Amino acid sequence: MSATKYIFVTGGVTSSLGKGIVAASLAKLLQARGLSVTIQKFDPYLNVDPGTLNPYEHGECYVTDDGAETDLDLGHYERFLSTPTSQANNVTTGRIYHTVISKEREGAFLGKTVQIVPHITDEIKRNIQLLGESGKYDIVITEIGGCVGDIESLPFLEAVRQFRWEMGPNETLVIHLTLVPYLNAAKELKTKPTQHSVKLLSETGIHPDILVCRTEHPLPTDLRKKVALFCNVNINSVIEAIDADTIYDVPLLMKKEKLDERVLAKLKLSNKVEPDLDSWKIFLGKLKNPTSEVTIALVGKYVELPDAYKSITEAFIHAGAMNECKVNIRWISSETLLKDNLEYHLRFADGILVAPGFGERGLEGKIAAVQYARENNIPFFGICLGMQCAVIEFARNVLGLKDASSTEMNKDTAHPVINMMESQKNVTMKGGTMRLGAYPCELTKGSKAYNIYGKSKIMERHRHRYEFNNKYLKQYEKEGMLATGINPETKLVEIVELKDHPFFIGSQFHPELKSTVENPHPIFVKFVKAAIDFSKSKK
Repeated sequence: MSATKYIFVTGGVTSSLGKGIVAASLAKLLQARGLSVTIQKFDPYLNVDPGTLNPYEHGECYVTDDGAETDLDLGHYERFLSTPTSQANNVTTGRIYHTVISKEREGAFLGKTVQIVPHITDEIKRNIQLLGESGKYDIVITEIGGCVGDIESLPFLEAVRQFRWEMGPNETLVIHLTLVPYLNAAKELKTKPTQHSVKLLSETGIHPDILVCRTEHPLPTDLRKKVALFCNVNINSVIEAIDADTIYDVPLLMKKEKLDERVLAKLKLSNKVEPDLDSWKIFLGKLKNPTSEVTIALVGKYVELPDAYKSITEAFIHAGAMNECKVNIRWISSETLLKDNLEYHLRFADGILVAPGFGERGLEGKIAAVQYARENNIPFFGICLGMQCAVIEFARNVLGLKDASSTEMNKDTAHPVINMMESQKNVTMKGGTMRLGAYPCELTKGSKAYNIYGKSKIMERHRHRYEFNNKYLKQYEKEGMLATGINPETKLVEIVELKDHPFFIGSQFHPELKSTVENPHPIFVKFVKAAIDFSKSKK
């Protein structure tokens, strides 16, 4: 008998049903009962990680403390559980094959024919158990990406089938998420897609223990009985997952459906403690009953797909609730911004955030947005490239260095105020080679940054190749742009701020990656507060 229990979450019918949110919600309920829980995501694509994927392909790339570039679902896991994830929490088909093929080249399988079964499935099973074997967790939840029936998912499902057989009864559990669509013309919910999805899953040798049914309308008892009968599960294991106003409602909806109780019963875990969700309910109360409202202009180059900035939008939700304020995000493509239309596009803004990104496209629009925020005393926050745009704008318009730029965009600039990091200059491989993960930063006492954090030493997560060029630092500080956050080892400038501005901060790191429901990130909290104050000053 294993000390750790394993739960697998699969999906059928269609993608984007919310396996990650269901997994995170269940984990939150189990954690609230005093159990130690973690979640991992298995992605069936051949990229070793999502680090080289265009955000339009896969949404944002989430970065962990240990420097793993991962699926955005890991952001949901951290935001719900307030516990950090790691490299072990996100595994792709590409990583599995890379490991097995590397072993084959090293001679680990000499004399053997390397095959999907057993070699690939064994490597998948090894990764399933990695977190469980650490001894830190009572329960490991594994989300299998993609849909049942996809060719790409078959090795993962076969590995799960083998793993369940090897572990024996009551040690594992499969939750299958399906869709129960409503046909408006017929005015009824249809169960056939769910039946077919369960049939497909059963053909892999796996039968679900619990069905979670996504639906736009409540599931009546007779329909639950029908699903239970034709899918061969208990009626109390048919769980309704109705569309919610916010993803943060889902843990409470799952509690109402007794999902956590069903899981504990099937795993033979005698946990009688009721989930302690008081702080979660307080958060929801503030989120749904704001006393003020602000509009933030989010200036970026991937604004057509909000998932490209998922952690930023969620950080605004957390910070908004903390301030009892509704934060409206107005998405603005930096490619549309020109100096002569800034007033039209940004006059409504109570705050301006210039988002991260890579490459030259849309750069000048971001720089123009920074100038508008600086000259009009509008609260400004720049993240990663957003901070670098603030540095470039200040050089051009305050320091008089008209040609100032980043060597990422202009290798021949006369004033490379943003330059490639020395450690990056000989790097040729693109995947997983940036400055990644959590690094220390020391804050200047008395600065805005120090007052925001309330301490002098912080750890924040990074994802970049270019940095502030310290050759220009004295010029900047003389004119009022201060470097108030410095890496103690490399002297890399981590935070810049303007001395004579109500709120103007740029961070080389990504603070949005550490914001959670129960611990909103302090920079976002203070940025929203500054936006509230600015909004009041306009009236």
